[in-house]
Amino acid sequence: MKPRHLQMIAVGGSIGTGLFIGSGQALRNGGPAGILIAWAIIGVMLINVTQALGEMCILYPVSGGFYTLAVRFLDPGMGMALGWNYFAQWAVVLPLEITAAGITVQYWEGAQQVPIAAWITIFWFAIIAINVFGTLGYAEEEFWSSCLKLAVVVIFIIIGIVLNVGGGKGLYSEYVGGRYWQDPGAFANGFKGVCAVFVTAAFSFAGTELVGLAATETPNPRKTLPSAVKNTFWRITLIYMTSLCIIGLNLPFNQERLLGGSDGAGTSPFVIMANLAGLNGLDHLINITICISVLSIGLSCVYAGSRVLTAMAETGFAPKVFTYVDKSGRPLWSVILVLMFGPIAYVNVVSAGDTVFNWLLALSGLSTLFTWGSICMCHIRFRKAWRVQGHHVDELPYRAIGGVVGSWIGFILVCLVLIANFYIAIFPLGGAPEDPGARAEAFFLSYLAAPVFLAFWLGCFLIKRTTPLKAHQIDLDTGRKAWFTAEEMNQYRAERRAAPFYIRMYRILFSS
Repeated sequence: MKPRHLQMIAVGGSIGTGLFIGSGQALRNGGPAGILIAWAIIGVMLINVTQALGEMCILYPVSGGFYTLAVRFLDPGMGMALGWNYFAQWAVVLPLEITAAGITVQYWEGAQQVPIAAWITIFWFAIIAINVFGTLGYAEEEFWSSCLKLAVVVIFIIIGIVLNVGGGKGLYSEYVGGRYWQDPGAFANGFKGVCAVFVTAAFSFAGTELVGLAATETPNPRKTLPSAVKNTFWRITLIYMTSLCIIGLNLPFNQERLLGGSDGAGTSPFVIMANLAGLNGLDHLINITICISVLSIGLSCVYAGSRVLTAMAETGFAPKVFTYVDKSGRPLWSVILVLMFGPIAYVNVVSAGDTVFNWLLALSGLSTLFTWGSICMCHIRFRKAWRVQGHHVDELPYRAIGGVVGSWIGFILVCLVLIANFYIAIFPLGGAPEDPGARAEAFFLSYLAAPVFLAFWLGCFLIKRTTPLKAHQIDLDTGRKAWFTAEEMNQYRAERRAAPFYIRMYRILFSS
């Protein structure tokens, strides 16, 4: 990958249905204040996660990224559980995204005449075709799709501000301001509503950790990865938080079309706002962007799942056949296996499709949180091993802004979000079903990923009997790419501090 590819993957790679469609359901459940609180908490978590990931992946740009680091710094058993959990997450998200694309297209006027199975086939083959071009094909598609997504979001934010101050038609022909924060209110379901939004917020950020996987396929991770990590902060603050603020100001949480939050692109708050303002054509642009976003996330599924599967095979936790990489740099059999999950999307053409997809969502819902928590713990263990084995933090080519404290903050926030989701799984919005069987089903639909992850971990322990290594036993040399002394790094930092103020500020905010 080229530096521009990695930058755009960091800034816009994970912008998809979580923001464009899922934010509508989140607004319905949490209210305008609820979505801002939930996304802000997940955002703080993600900033610390990406900082920790950047520090480790610049020093160790190894195959498999954080999975390989988890095997080394935490425990091989936990690493295997995380690897298979991560692979399963992306494998089941792939058919979900393909189906979302089909539903989005069917929402367009006239497109309903074509069966959804045909649209699913088109998108599945499009993903296959782009993967023929390997890493460069994925990177190039991500670059241009991210440019489009960012442009549309910026346009939406500008239009949203104009509409809010009364510069539109219909409902927006007069000043709106914070009207909907007063009536129907800032919170839809109180504290429980905020807790219910966390999974949607986490899903919208899923894929942020891809910069760690992509670092191994860039010429100079030390130069490109710090910029990508810092750009994550700007994506969180400028793209997500501003968009959600505009949505919460311009749409009440009891808006009727939000009530079918999972029924298709027509329930996207972006589309609803455009329709209510009478902005003909903008809704079509947003729907096209949603389709391209879904295609982008689908390609990310193949990229992330295949790279982790190959890394697991290289460490002995998956069949050796998946270690094969062709001369174009594609982990061919791993890519093919992930693509084979795509046809699951066809279950949507039968009446039982919703049930199947609900369980697939249950499998992927919390997986991202386990991954982020493991990255924080890897960093904490790495820093301890680094200190115990006689190293100084000044030797590191890149240091996480929050250090170990930041990783502890990220890990604690992951735990709190998991607790909040456990609370919602037991006491769901609208009340728990009376039937015990239905109540158990509702719980596992919200929390299925947790027992699946624990089953992976227990299975690996029973097979391999692995236990965590002590800090002085951890291997800090294999795969290490930076061997600078503390004196060399301090001299390098002193030279950079001598640069003009505006250059130093630019480096702090955007660059390495």
